[in-house]
Amino acid sequence: MGAPPAVPGDPAVVAARARARARRRRQLRRTAPPPPASGTGTPPQSGQRFEWANTVLGAGSLVGGLMFYAGVMHSSAYFAYFHVRASILGFGFPQMIIWSLRLVTLPVLIGLALLAVTPRLPELLVSLRVPHRVTLGVRRAVRAVARQYVLFVAAGVVLMLLWQHIQPYGWAAPLLVAAGLVLGQSEAANPVRPPRGLWRRGFPIAAAGLFLVWMIALVAGHLGTQDARSAAAHLVRRPAVVVLSVERLSLTGPGLVTETLPGMHYRYRYTGLRLILERDRRYYVLPVGWRARTDPAFVIEDDDTILVQLMPGTRPQDGTDPR
Repeated sequence: MGAPPAVPGDPAVVAARARARARRRRQLRRTAPPPPASGTGTPPQSGQRFEWANTVLGAGSLVGGLMFYAGVMHSSAYFAYFHVRASILGFGFPQMIIWSLRLVTLPVLIGLALLAVTPRLPELLVSLRVPHRVTLGVRRAVRAVARQYVLFVAAGVVLMLLWQHIQPYGWAAPLLVAAGLVLGQSEAANPVRPPRGLWRRGFPIAAAGLFLVWMIALVAGHLGTQDARSAAAHLVRRPAVVVLSVERLSLTGPGLVTETLPGMHYRYRYTGLRLILERDRRYYVLPVGWRARTDPAFVIEDDDTILVQLMPGTRPQDGTDPR
């Protein structure tokens, strides 16, 4: 006798069909080709491109803003040494960026390189095939340093209390505080519970940014004053300025020579001046014997009654300053 016909809705039949469908799905999964790996020519999605462009734009804006700020601090300190306010000179954004390049020194480049490499140091050691025990030791050392972030902050606060005694290295105080605040947000310092929220993450990061800006201002200001002192110490090497005037000018100072030229249109001739800056037909000059604490700087405006001549400054022949 044949098998009895299947009854619709029979539980045994439903279960058999479900098992058959499950077997077919497993077979299809086994025979399906693997998904394409990333980086094999698949074009990035528009959202990824937008995110990448947004990241680059944000980083560029941040770097440009910091460079502009550093240029402002450097130029302000530089011209303040010569009793000139940089704000009246009308420097624009490109000039400030150029001024900020004075901060790009070898120690700064080394520090930035270490800052960029340190978070990825274990991965770098692995890629260089460093022995596992060395890599493990480096990881433990990084975690140990990160967990002591409070000591960094405390050291920075102590240096602030000793502010008058740590000059010209006062920039170390905000740098230590910022480093401690950043380390406190790292995974190495918080392996169990990463900081989240405004007060545990947002406020420390914002405070670290402010301390870094303060450090940049201190470094830029110190370098600006240092450059101005170097320029004043070698003033005779700067371009010489000869001023010819129809009328007598109130120019006095050490090393300044005044001559009278009878029968000439420009009757008075002033020599012994050195150029600090020329901008908008204004010449900011100093006498060769200028002293920062007592002597003024002169501003000569080129017009129909004044003729300004620029000449090379004195060049030492034996590698020493002729002064």
